[in-house]
Amino acid sequence: KVTEWHVLHVRTERLPLKSPYTLSAEYKPGVVNEMCPNITRIYNIGKSHGGLKLYAIEISDNPGEHEVGEPEFRYTAGSHGNEVLGRELLLLLMQFMCLEYLSGNPRIRHLVEETRIHLLPSVNPDGYEKAFEVGSELSGWSLGRWSQDGIDIHHNFPDLNSVLWEGEAKKWIPRKMFNHHVAIPEWYQSKNTRSLIAWMEKMPFVLGGNLQGGELVVTFPYDRTRSQGVTREQTPTPDDHVFRWLAFSYASTHRLMTDANRRVCHTEDFAKEDGTINGASWHTAAGMNDFSYLHTNCFELSMYVGCDKFPHESELPEEWENNRESLLVFMEQVHRGIKGVVRDLQGRGIANAIISVEGISHDIRTALDGDYWRLLNPGEYRVTARAEGYSLSSKKCEVGYEMGLYIKESHPFLCSQRYTVNIHKSL
Repeated sequence: KVTEWHVLHVRTERLPLKSPYTLSAEYKPGVVNEMCPNITRIYNIGKSHGGLKLYAIEISDNPGEHEVGEPEFRYTAGSHGNEVLGRELLLLLMQFMCLEYLSGNPRIRHLVEETRIHLLPSVNPDGYEKAFEVGSELSGWSLGRWSQDGIDIHHNFPDLNSVLWEGEAKKWIPRKMFNHHVAIPEWYQSKNTRSLIAWMEKMPFVLGGNLQGGELVVTFPYDRTRSQGVTREQTPTPDDHVFRWLAFSYASTHRLMTDANRRVCHTEDFAKEDGTINGASWHTAAGMNDFSYLHTNCFELSMYVGCDKFPHESELPEEWENNRESLLVFMEQVHRGIKGVVRDLQGRGIANAIISVEGISHDIRTALDGDYWRLLNPGEYRVTARAEGYSLSSKKCEVGYEMGLYIKESHPFLCSQRYTVNIHKSL
């Protein structure tokens, strides 16, 4: 329990990650790494505009290594520097997973051994510094929200929605462009976001969540309306049913999000919508979630984890309990769907092969070793693998209802192919 962690004696962390809370301050990444060196690794993905390093911690049974067939997951927080709660939740999550792994908790051990997890607690450390200086009572709605040079990092990703929708309107897909991995326009330049983008491109992430504050709701793509000039409009992706389940998996296990009797944070009662909403039907703004879906394989959602962006220290234990189970359940959803490896006849993995699911106009690609993961809801699917210079291969796959749940005896994939698709060289 959180109250028990506070009295544990650990050495002070040497990394520059300040915390206004004594609770999480004692469990910064360096301390967790010292407690669990065999399953954690600290690394930085770049620097902020103000020169502060963007530290991440990896939790895995083989830290620093991508294991073939093992999906990669990420949580980020603090893109708006004054939304401190998400940052603190990730600091507590890494410590919780470390201690539970050491204590032999089978659920946490299974998650760590079957998943490569990345936690980036402070995307906007420059903004956080400003909010930290005045504290929770005086930080307000906007102080620290933006980066040092005035950028809203979460919404500073290139608009790939317009690129894709124009291609669809002109019937360029699939002849001139793909329905996935949409290229970044050459004109796009942003130091603040480039480090994040490089990280998102480098790691074969399958699922991600970014923790926000000031509301109690989970939003899912698209976040930008398709109709020009319209500020609110349902704008579903081809994977709308999957996104709705992913959003519900977090909201339904949160202690307050779906509670019809809870107080409304501001003016909108999201509990009536099961604590979830399509981002574009709330307010239109292209950002990290749409970019992640259109430029990489990763399905990304936003979790607004509390009404108060910067709660008082006394409220942190309750906020942790509100979100703890949701944070774990959502991570487990990275194992929902199918996975496999695409190889040639010599058994070598084929990178960048395209994986298509019949009836869903959004493809994904294999990672460097030829492995892939495709998030899907229960059902039967016709899956096709194709790669340049090779003949295509198709297979019918079944996804069962146990997907995404902790299963002690076996890994929950009915079409794990090791859908080792051996595809032939084309003549």
